[in-house]
Amino acid sequence: MALLRIGSRGSQLALWQAHHISALLRERGHEIQLEIIKTTGDKIQDVALAKVGTKGMFTKEIEDALAEGRVDLAVHSLKDLPTALPPGFEIAAITTRENPRDAFLSVKYDSLDALPSGAKVGTSSLRRQAQLMKLRADLNVFPLRGNVDTRVRKLEEGEYDAIILAAAGLNRLGKTELVKQVIDPVLMCPAAGQGALGIEIRLGDTVMREHLKFLDDPVARATTVAERALLNKLGGGCQVPIGAHAVMEDGQLTLVGICARPDGTELLREVQSGADPVELGERVGDALLKRGANKILKDVYGAAAVAVPQTP
Repeated sequence: MALLRIGSRGSQLALWQAHHISALLRERGHEIQLEIIKTTGDKIQDVALAKVGTKGMFTKEIEDALAEGRVDLAVHSLKDLPTALPPGFEIAAITTRENPRDAFLSVKYDSLDALPSGAKVGTSSLRRQAQLMKLRADLNVFPLRGNVDTRVRKLEEGEYDAIILAAAGLNRLGKTELVKQVIDPVLMCPAAGQGALGIEIRLGDTVMREHLKFLDDPVARATTVAERALLNKLGGGCQVPIGAHAVMEDGQLTLVGICARPDGTELLREVQSGADPVELGERVGDALLKRGANKILKDVYGAAAVAVPQTP
């Protein structure tokens, strides 16, 4: 078959994802070559994601390699891919989805409810921060950056009483020892595309699209397309507190969307159903905008320092 060159970030989780796709492609007879590419997001580790605010911060350099022909495909966590891809690229496959929920990790406490007042919780996601503060305004939420190992180590060393991470990444890496609770999406709506991988190629590369089509999962594509359509309608990225979670039953999609203030003082939630993923996502996004999401987002985008307090 063909030699396929894969571009990937160099984090432990990104490499797991790239090797996972590599193994599936090798089973089809392809020869695989992996190129590790450092992205802007990898270079900035001491600043909360909300303060960076650059769309494509985990993807741009990989897309540059794709455009220049140095790699043939790129493996991304779908939630890192901007909802509007730059010209010249397409998503050839969205893989079968891992658990999209967020996980609560702690050494001492068994659940969010068990945390004492004033407990220190680590996350650099404004989406998680906003929903945490809505649930438990008595908690202290602080930034948490770094790869999965780094974040878990900081928890084990006592810097935090608990941290919140995506369940999917922990499951993939087998690092579930400190997971005490997988949080119900009703309590914490996941990020759009969380748990799915997006395989990106050059636009119109029909040969590569054909090689990769077996990786495309129709349910994962439908649910994540709906979630990303909502996110796109609201104009969001990693720097704003927006959640989206779709499920499919009997060919019908149900989509939950949330938009919240980072301090949790206001949280809008909208739930609607439909058959067309894009139409549904845009409809839920419109409903949130009409209910005041535009004011929340304007305030968040306009804030000079949106993020959480400095790490203690």
